[in-house]
Amino acid sequence: MSNEGDEELSAEEELHDLLETLVEAFDIDAEVTTTLGNGELRGTVEGNGADALVGEHGSVLEAIQHLAQRIVLRGADGLRVVVDADGYRASREESLRDEADEAAERALDEGRAVPLRAMPASERRFVHEYLRERGDVSTHSEGDEPRRRLIVTPEP
Repeated sequence: MSNEGDEELSAEEELHDLLETLVEAFDIDAEVTTTLGNGELRGTVEGNGADALVGEHGSVLEAIQHLAQRIVLRGADGLRVVVDADGYRASREESLRDEADEAAERALDEGRAVPLRAMPASERRFVHEYLRERGDVSTHSEGDEPRRRLIVTPEP
């Protein structure tokens, strides 16, 4: 995307424009905000109807985030794009922490590997990082997309 005068937009401006375009296309009365920091470019959509950008189990939001990563960050290595709508990510992360803790406790109690359900790469990454902090379990991924899942194993 480029603005009038064909000047290059920053990654943050690109993401803002992309999300504004989607808000208009979905006919949503919502505000778009973007922030850049700590190697992460975050775009957030909040307001009436923003949940339409989430979709079933976050599928629309994951697709938007994937497109944003490809479109916005052409050639911008090391920066990660996160797109959120209607507070879905925070709510989802809370559920993932609960699911991860339950799997970790099961793995420890039963002394065996416990598979989690298949989930998108961004959710697997979140659970990997979350459980790494515990120190009493390890994680790895198995399978092929879209059925790739995380396996939680007790540490010896």
